[in-house]
Amino acid sequence: MNPYPFRLGTSSYIIPADILPNVHYLAGKVQDIELVLFEVDDGPSNLPSPAQIAELRGLANDHDLTYTVHLPLDLRLADDGSPRHASLEKARRVIECTRELDPWAYVLHLDGKSVLGGASTDAMRRWQDQAVHSLKLVGGWAGDLQKLAVENLEGFPLDFYQPVLERVAVSRTVDVGHLWLDNHDPVAYLREALPRTRVIHIHGIAERDHRSLAFVPIEKLRAVLQELIRAGYGGVFTIEIFSEEDFLTSLSALQQAQP
Repeated sequence: MNPYPFRLGTSSYIIPADILPNVHYLAGKVQDIELVLFEVDDGPSNLPSPAQIAELRGLANDHDLTYTVHLPLDLRLADDGSPRHASLEKARRVIECTRELDPWAYVLHLDGKSVLGGASTDAMRRWQDQAVHSLKLVGGWAGDLQKLAVENLEGFPLDFYQPVLERVAVSRTVDVGHLWLDNHDPVAYLREALPRTRVIHIHGIAERDHRSLAFVPIEKLRAVLQELIRAGYGGVFTIEIFSEEDFLTSLSALQQAQP
């Protein structure tokens, strides 16, 4: 039984198998599964077939599961300002493929590297305008702008996306692991962001990020949980890791850190 107000989730790559075996394994252990999808031009793709979508939907109905979908590329318009960029084309295909699952959220990154650290005012305004346009396009495909959840990224200022978020009514994904990587206080960030937050990502940091929560000092993990419980956060809380060992030890770490 989930003792938290939020929906506990993890990624669709916990055991070394494709998405469907992972969902069968995780059903009953979590309440949400983040579908990590990819599609390589003229190469491999793990986009589910219609039959697989039907099975995923059945598993969701049988086990009170929801799905979040991580879009595969950082969203941006083409250099000429048109919506023909590969990131938008792939976002549309992923949304069309998964629409019948009625995902809890579509998690996405905005491509802001070109204006990170020293862009002119005009260049920054142009990037912000294009980001807003991209989000409105993708929100139309998703059928609801609030189903889009823009994720904070490591290496970016905490307020980098704020001018975009003020102009378009999308939701947010707060990645606590990214905040820890940049030595920010996630509790202070969450207090401001939670009213628009649909998804939270959390993961430990060892030789790399996206490791077990067992690598997180218990007081840091407990502080995050206390804030979510205090605020009555009812969204998705995704342990964003990619192995069975990290999944099981993360569940144990959560239990030990429970306020």
